[in-house]
Amino acid sequence: MRVVVGEDQLLTREGIVALLGRAGMDVVGEAGDVDGVLGLVDEHLPDVVLLDIRMPPSHTDEGLRATDTIRRQWPATAVLILSQYVEVDFVVTLLETNSSSVGYLVKERVLEIATLTDALRRVVAGECVIDPLIVRELMTRRRGESPLGDLTQREREVLALMAEGLSNRAIAQRLYIGERTVEVHTGHVFMKLQLPEDDLANRRVLAALTYLRAV
Repeated sequence: MRVVVGEDQLLTREGIVALLGRAGMDVVGEAGDVDGVLGLVDEHLPDVVLLDIRMPPSHTDEGLRATDTIRRQWPATAVLILSQYVEVDFVVTLLETNSSSVGYLVKERVLEIATLTDALRRVVAGECVIDPLIVRELMTRRRGESPLGDLTQREREVLALMAEGLSNRAIAQRLYIGERTVEVHTGHVFMKLQLPEDDLANRRVLAALTYLRAV
């Protein structure tokens, strides 16, 4: 897997590059700002970009905006965003503009090399990956009136895992239920949330967005 790393903190960037190298990833370029990252993507056409969400000059959402540029101009290149904090609004914005080949991990996940490499492989495979920490935090918040009110507890659990980007098979393994049972629950979720009968991938992203906005 060919990777470009975008991180403005030199020591952090070098650490990420070293970890990826030990995991067998081919880091074809690294940069400390968005312009540098975009130049490397144009030059190397990597499989994936690992990108900090806050980069120069303003250290706000440069990585998020760079993701839109990369997915639009080089659609074969996936993007995995790293953030130091759990920032739900950024996750919602990411999903609103990108439905596949993107991911969002809390930066501490870099130290869990198996989690990081799994997320990279999943976004390269076309999946949308959201850090479980974000979903867990959302699940602890108090709910008022929301479109999730009609969902059963099991359907909420399935939807929460769907929001992490898990496949039906992975959800079945996590909940110790059959994959067919998961399909039934996801069908009920789509129906109760009144999602349009578009392709399955888009319905899953729309369901995840509804969840993130509602909790």
